[in-house]
Amino acid sequence: MSKAFSLKTLPQDLPAGIVVFLVAIPLCLGISLASGAPPLAGLIAGIVGGIVVSLFSGSSLSVSGPAAGLTVIVLGAVEQIGLSGLFMATVLAGALQLLFGFLRLGKIGAFVPSAVIKGMLAAIGLILILNQIPLALGLSQDSDVSLLNLEGLASGLSPVALAIAAVTLTILVSWEKPFMPAAIKRFPGPLVAVLVAIAMDRLALSLGLPSALDSGQRISLPGLGGPVDFIGQLQLPAVSDLLKPQVYMTAVTLALVASLETLLSLEAVDKIDPLKRHSPPHRELKAQGIGNMVSGMVGGLPITAVIVRSSANVQAGGRTRLSSFVHGVLLLCSVAFVAGALEFIPLACLAAVLLHTGYKLARPATILAHYHQGWQRFVPFAVTVVAIMVTNLLEGVIIGFLCGLYFLVRANYHSSVSFTQHDRHALLRFHTDVSFLNRDKVRFYLDEIPDGSHLIIDAREAGFIDPDIQEDIDNFVYSSHERDIVVELKQVNGLTASYPALRPTGAGTQENMAAA
Repeated sequence: MSKAFSLKTLPQDLPAGIVVFLVAIPLCLGISLASGAPPLAGLIAGIVGGIVVSLFSGSSLSVSGPAAGLTVIVLGAVEQIGLSGLFMATVLAGALQLLFGFLRLGKIGAFVPSAVIKGMLAAIGLILILNQIPLALGLSQDSDVSLLNLEGLASGLSPVALAIAAVTLTILVSWEKPFMPAAIKRFPGPLVAVLVAIAMDRLALSLGLPSALDSGQRISLPGLGGPVDFIGQLQLPAVSDLLKPQVYMTAVTLALVASLETLLSLEAVDKIDPLKRHSPPHRELKAQGIGNMVSGMVGGLPITAVIVRSSANVQAGGRTRLSSFVHGVLLLCSVAFVAGALEFIPLACLAAVLLHTGYKLARPATILAHYHQGWQRFVPFAVTVVAIMVTNLLEGVIIGFLCGLYFLVRANYHSSVSFTQHDRHALLRFHTDVSFLNRDKVRFYLDEIPDGSHLIIDAREAGFIDPDIQEDIDNFVYSSHERDIVVELKQVNGLTASYPALRPTGAGTQENMAAA
């Protein structure tokens, strides 16, 4: 173990690991549910994220596991290439992340506009909400009842499931409010919600209510009677899946999105770390790559560093990676020895947990904040949300990125060059580097100079001038004598000089400039 994995902090890390474990159970199960995967796949991902990633990560407080940000990709992959194909794509995604780490690409998150990233998260939140509403109403997972079919909803919904979802949401929301006593908030909100939901379900059964939940409305972990059964249910990806082109596309999408979400979470955790430590991003990509390769090889969902569990770790007083390791060990023990207890959890409760998670990803306050920050922030955000909802995650992010790039180029186009003119005096100033995108504007300004003027071209703030623009300036200087224009250059191509009207000598631009 490394020095950051010291037993000296066990008094702080052990209770923090227990808290994270209690928070992780409903999240692992709920994300499996939203992804269309077996519950065991989410639990395996949580175990790998806690044990394997903790051994290789350089972050002291970050916790890894299945993430809500990947549910859209995973759901689509399960439908298109099946579970085995998903596991192979996860292995390949992990290999790509490992390569990203060795190539020191831990800074790639800085090149994606934050409006696009937040738009991606908001779209995922909306998709989570839309997908979980039927389960929160007590409809079966394979139900084809539309949310717009009010008559079908009324006949299919379960009052008990609806009550469980409502109480779960109330508990989760209340746990974040300041009026909740600190002594009560010591217990993790998701754990309390799960225990209350189980109690409500058992009460409905004991009272013999006709709307009581049936076995299909609870978590199902069949055949898990002990460690031997658990090991026997681990699934290996099929080598034949390597022949499916969609596996590679899924792997690339998973690698990019999981890396972005990990790096964003890493940055957020560093900001709330009481000791203000810095986590090496390149090393984290390597750790996530190893974790995803292991998770895919044993039948687990893809993993990332996740802010919900990481923030719970910080709030519980975690100090080192040992707390994340403890949470992974506890998840392993719960699945291997007490899996039967997890089957008491109602699906409506997990759906409510995901509804709450989806709302936090797509808060109305986030939308309003981007709107008030101006169109250059709001439009890429909104375009990303709509594009993901209409197409898929990868295509939507690319469309949002291109939209953000357009606004960046547009802002650079308008702000890099300015022109002022008064009588026969004119000033053409470059405020930053100028590229070929500014050539048309520079040409327009030069054509506006009247005969007999005094023009100052000030490029002291520009570190780079595109050769095409430099050529236009040289040609203008060379022909300025024909229009009786005096040109004063300030740090243009390294020169600061004045060029009065010159008579052509036929020697060319550079010779005339030298003669001046």
